Amino acid sequence: MNSAGLDVGSRTVALVLYDGGVVDSAVVDTGIRPLERCRQLLAGKSYRRLVVTGYGRHLVAPVLGGDLVSEIGAYARGAGHLYPDCGTVIDIGGQDSKAIALDENSRVRRFEMNDRCAAGTGRFLEVMAATLELEIGELGGFALTASGSVTINSLCTVFAESEVVSLIARGEEASAIAQALHQAVATRVAVMVRRVGLKERVVFAGGAARNGCLKRLLGDKLGVDITVPGQPQLVGALGAALMAGNP
Repeated sequence: MNSAGLDVGSRTVALVLYDGGVVDSAVVDTGIRPLERCRQLLAGKSYRRLVVTGYGRHLVAPVLGGDLVSEIGAYARGAGHLYPDCGTVIDIGGQDSKAIALDENSRVRRFEMNDRCAAGTGRFLEVMAATLELEIGELGGFALTASGSVTINSLCTVFAESEVVSLIARGEEASAIAQALHQAVATRVAVMVRRVGLKERVVFAGGAARNGCLKRLLGDKLGVDITVPGQPQLVGALGAALMAGNP
């Protein structure tokens, strides 16, 4: 029977049902009632065991009868399953960012996590996208159109927003400002990766991995090709489902 994995993030909830392969999957917005979203995703689904990971796992797992696993372990398991030669996992989530170093058996060797500040997270880019009057899904592509360059000096979300407003008032190219914001995030994450020990293959997972500008800049700063799975938002839920089926 299927095993189920839920990744309850701050922005989205991902579900994977696994039975020798992915038999069902879904990604929905977390919204203001994450527990209800999880119940809706699982409604009518049959599974032998549920494992829950992500930002909201402590809220969801006790109510739905699931076991808890850390995001670090779930992302390592999911990325290692998809790419057995994976040496490093990057996840830039809504509320935190993670760099995970794996050993030759796809087990966590070292990791570093930024969960104390919005800098270097998806939330940072969401705030900046709103300041530039863009949807978050538009920001990466817009940044790649920049013909010039500017520098964002602050990594604090509040101060960076003020800096963006000042740059706009000076008439700086909006796309160049967007690229500078991506540069700030990529620089912070690249430092984390180097601290845990860069080892190819580098797999970029999570929703931010769909941002082509972030992928390009991270690859440039690390000097490696970055691998983005076909469905990067499912990597954590896949890892949780794999753990449910084979602890």
